[in-house]
Amino acid sequence: MAVRRGTRAAGGFLADFRDFIMRGNVIDLAVAVILGTAFNQIVESLVGDIITPALLQPALDAAGVDQLSELSANGIRYGVFLAAVINFLVIAFVIFLLIRAFENAKRRFIREEEAEAEIDPIIESQERLTGAMDRLTAVIERRTP
Repeated sequence: MAVRRGTRAAGGFLADFRDFIMRGNVIDLAVAVILGTAFNQIVESLVGDIITPALLQPALDAAGVDQLSELSANGIRYGVFLAAVINFLVIAFVIFLLIRAFENAKRRFIREEEAEAEIDPIIESQERLTGAMDRLTAVIERRTP
């Protein structure tokens, strides 16, 4: 009997694990992590290959270094910290732009739906008048022999 309980427990555990993995939230999270990793590479390239050379090159030349990460004073590699701060700011800015664009599109879509759903008062009154005339016609036809 103990073997059966163990088998059932293992089967129940595996079934629960399968159900957990197959939930939409877990799959969505996995996709988000993969896309986040790819996005991280894009941001690193943007900061390392475009922003740093374009904006910080004069400061790097004055400090006598080729890369931001090489900046240091008394063994303290503050350049690595600055690179991390710049990465964070660029990521935050890009996410801000994406969310802002998404919210604007969402608002525009909602306004379009509301405009489509809004019934013109003249059309609404014509529909009520037509309905009243149809009911009146039906009553007259029922009373006419």
